[in-house]
Amino acid sequence: MPTNPPVLSPCPDPREARERSLARRARAHSSLDDGLPTFLSVRPRLFAIARRMLGNSAEAEDVMQDVWVRWQTTDRRLVRNATGFLVATTTRLSLNVLQSARWRHERPAEAALSEPVEPDADPESSAEQHQALSRGVLRLLERLTPVERSAYILREAFDYPYRDIAKALRLEEANARQVVTRARRHLVIRPRTRARETEHRHLLEAFAAARAGDLARLAHAGASSR
Repeated sequence: MPTNPPVLSPCPDPREARERSLARRARAHSSLDDGLPTFLSVRPRLFAIARRMLGNSAEAEDVMQDVWVRWQTTDRRLVRNATGFLVATTTRLSLNVLQSARWRHERPAEAALSEPVEPDADPESSAEQHQALSRGVLRLLERLTPVERSAYILREAFDYPYRDIAKALRLEEANARQVVTRARRHLVIRPRTRARETEHRHLLEAFAAARAGDLARLAHAGASSR
């Protein structure tokens, strides 16, 4: 007697299966912990933010994973506005991705600021070092204010303590820290502005003088701009 062939169920969509699994977990834990339901309720908005900032869905998904980990490891009893917290976390983590990508791309020019001078280097190496330094200084001119430039160079190139930076630029120590932090951020996110050739030359000269031990011109440039 012939038998009917078995009916094969369609292969489930992996994305739908993942969403159903998350929904089941949300229902299972909703009475004990609102972390997952809250995250799922705003996830489309968070993803849209990350996608818009990064221009890449794959990287946005990676950010979502990181946001979820942060949300899970946060004491949510202390969070008054869950949506605001998650939006801020998404924005900050997306910015970190952008900074990392641009840092990897632009670091060589900036790194020249802290490279030691090699007096015995051959002419070709000396020329390359000078060109790298020139590019690094130009980048500071294009993106930073005078006080940011001076504070950044004193800290990053000469490892000056913040209290000495504050004294040189006539700032409070806390303000000096803030200026250096802003400078680091502005090097990544601030649009370039056209720098004049004379400004470029003067900053190179001030930097060379600072390397020789005379920090007065560099400090004066930052302090006089305030």
